[in-house]
Amino acid sequence: MKYVRIAGIVLAVIFVLLLIGGYIAYTKREALLQRAITKAKQKAKKDYNLDLEIGSARFTGLGTVDFSDITVVPAQRDSLLSIKNFEVSIKLIPLIFGNVKLAEVTMQNGHLNLTDINHVKNFDFLFKKKKDTTDTHSKVNLSELSYNLINQVLYKIPDNLDVSNFLVSFTTDSASLRLLTRNAVNKDGQLTSTIDINNGAATWHFAGKMRASDKDIDVKLYADGKKVELPYVDKRYHLKVNFDTLSTRLSKVEQTGGETRIYGSWSAKNLAINQGRLSSSDIVFPKAGIEANVFVGSNYVSVDSSSVITMNKITAHPYIKYTLNPVKVYELKINTGWMEAQDFFDSLPAGIFDSLMGMQVAGKLNYSLNLFLNASDPDNVQFDSRLNKDEFRIIRYGNTDFSKLNSTFTYTPYEYGKPMPSRLIGPQNPYFTPLSDISPNLQYAVMTAEDPSFYNNNGFVEESFRKSLATNFKEKKFKRGGSTISMQLVKNAFLSREKTVARKAEEMLIVWMIQNGHIMTKDRMLEVYFNIIEWGRNVYGIGEASRYYFNKTPSELTIGESIYLASIVPHPKTGLYSFLPDGSLRPGLVGYFNLIGNLMAGHGRAQQDSSNYGFYTVRLKESLRKEAPADTTLADSLIKHDKEENGDDAPPVAAEPVKKPSFLQRIFGKKDTVARKEEPKIDPKARLKAEIEKLRNDEEQKELLIDTAGKTRKEIRQEKRRMRSEEKDQEKALKTAAGG
Repeated sequence: MKYVRIAGIVLAVIFVLLLIGGYIAYTKREALLQRAITKAKQKAKKDYNLDLEIGSARFTGLGTVDFSDITVVPAQRDSLLSIKNFEVSIKLIPLIFGNVKLAEVTMQNGHLNLTDINHVKNFDFLFKKKKDTTDTHSKVNLSELSYNLINQVLYKIPDNLDVSNFLVSFTTDSASLRLLTRNAVNKDGQLTSTIDINNGAATWHFAGKMRASDKDIDVKLYADGKKVELPYVDKRYHLKVNFDTLSTRLSKVEQTGGETRIYGSWSAKNLAINQGRLSSSDIVFPKAGIEANVFVGSNYVSVDSSSVITMNKITAHPYIKYTLNPVKVYELKINTGWMEAQDFFDSLPAGIFDSLMGMQVAGKLNYSLNLFLNASDPDNVQFDSRLNKDEFRIIRYGNTDFSKLNSTFTYTPYEYGKPMPSRLIGPQNPYFTPLSDISPNLQYAVMTAEDPSFYNNNGFVEESFRKSLATNFKEKKFKRGGSTISMQLVKNAFLSREKTVARKAEEMLIVWMIQNGHIMTKDRMLEVYFNIIEWGRNVYGIGEASRYYFNKTPSELTIGESIYLASIVPHPKTGLYSFLPDGSLRPGLVGYFNLIGNLMAGHGRAQQDSSNYGFYTVRLKESLRKEAPADTTLADSLIKHDKEENGDDAPPVAAEPVKKPSFLQRIFGKKDTVARKEEPKIDPKARLKAEIEKLRNDEEQKELLIDTAGKTRKEIRQEKRRMRSEEKDQEKALKTAAGG
């Protein structure tokens, strides 16, 4: 009883002290409020150069403050924020322990105005780093940072919210976005809202469970009578994204074992994505989502393998990890486990695998991917991608019959989206050449240059992909591909030439189908390949190419002619640029001839040759020699232009050999008349003609690549006129510079 009385006395004293403190705080609260506002204004001005003004601020209850006429204006910038009425209530018990927890927030008639005009942002203060004299360059613990940040953000979200007529606008030189929240109410953990997009273009709703402080969120975004579209993203990044419903769920955030673990899920119904580099048409996912368990360590962020990705009927377990220090490391693993092959094909999104739509198959499939890249050692990147099969077979083809290549078929090549004259690929075409009638020199030269393991690989060469990843990572752009002859065949026979992720993915899956479905033999694949690929401007198939360049049949091609033809496969339109006006090859190709020739000899496909493998015997047929550019510098620029346009690597070309003067020439200063004679003269008219032709071709290609999304016909016509006007001005400048 003695201790109980003592405890009662202590509690009574504490209660009295709280009452006294509360009374003092209550009577002084207006003064404390004004003092806090003054400090806030000073801090905003000092740290961010913001002018903060508050028309009035007063207590309307024990823990409720009412503000009116709030404005925030950055120095020498457009007004950033204005709020007519803002009322906030604070929970008292957390405040006693030093924590500010918002109980209720009411806001009416506000405007958050974000502008980026003429490269001047009115919110650039957010990106300015404050000086920190206590910084000791210590490494940031990402786990601690993320845990504290999540808790702070979620804890600050009020339990009850009532917002009406709050406008968020974002304006740039070329685009604008307006989101007017007509009403948003979160009462007892239930959120409802109505948001007007771009003056009535759409009406969005956020609705669902919102208990932020309990880390329990389950909210959906949808629109009235239409899909949700992201208009600013389309105009700014040419990326179209729309969906019926987007769901977001956060179920738990915890810190354990030195990690911050975030458990949540995101899903979308009828998600459609369209971006020029991804696909030329919408990529549609009827059902897509991820149950993501995100783990954040002291120096990494990862998606744990316990996560599940869902795409229609396909489920997969991803493992993604990004380590920031001491060096950046990228890790990616995906495993679907065994699934019904029909479920796999039924789940392929429209817009990527159109040729496979409607296909019927049997058996089981299992896809796995493993990627590991250390930024400090990209050349040793690890890459393994495979689609394993169990009793897989094709029952019926879908939109495209891939077996058509086994018999005579009609091939229609496309250039910049336009059809070229069709070719019949079969004996009825006089230019069609069976594989047995194609010179082994050409077969081995092309396989050596394009796909040395063609007869032994399954359509893919992982080492080529690995090297491509390393090169592209180091160059910070797509510079090197990993296409095999099988992949090139599929691209030419079934797909467009557009360079998109979707086309590449479809190409790879079709190759897998042909190889694993035993649709074609290797000999037939090579035969069709030689008879359909491009070898020059409107020159398709080796039957046309051998006659076009050398007036020979494919069986008559020498090793030199074969290596030359192999050299132009990656950039066929530059075929004539490799020749000098006398029909001989440019000396810069000697290195390529020795490279391919030595590789062929090393595999027993050619005799070892010290005279550059027929380089000096190659002669362009006489009727074409006038089309070969006399200026080697111009030829180099045209090859480079074609390479950039097509995204293909040119063959490794050695530098032009420079003839050194002999011992007597160095003593007596005698000029090397032979070298002078071999050096071709530059024809100014030919140079001007080639440059004007290149200019016009560039203009035509630019017109074809005009982004028509969201533009009226009048706007498209105006853009074309502008391009043509610029082309004429540049052509006039070229003629003036040439004295013409």
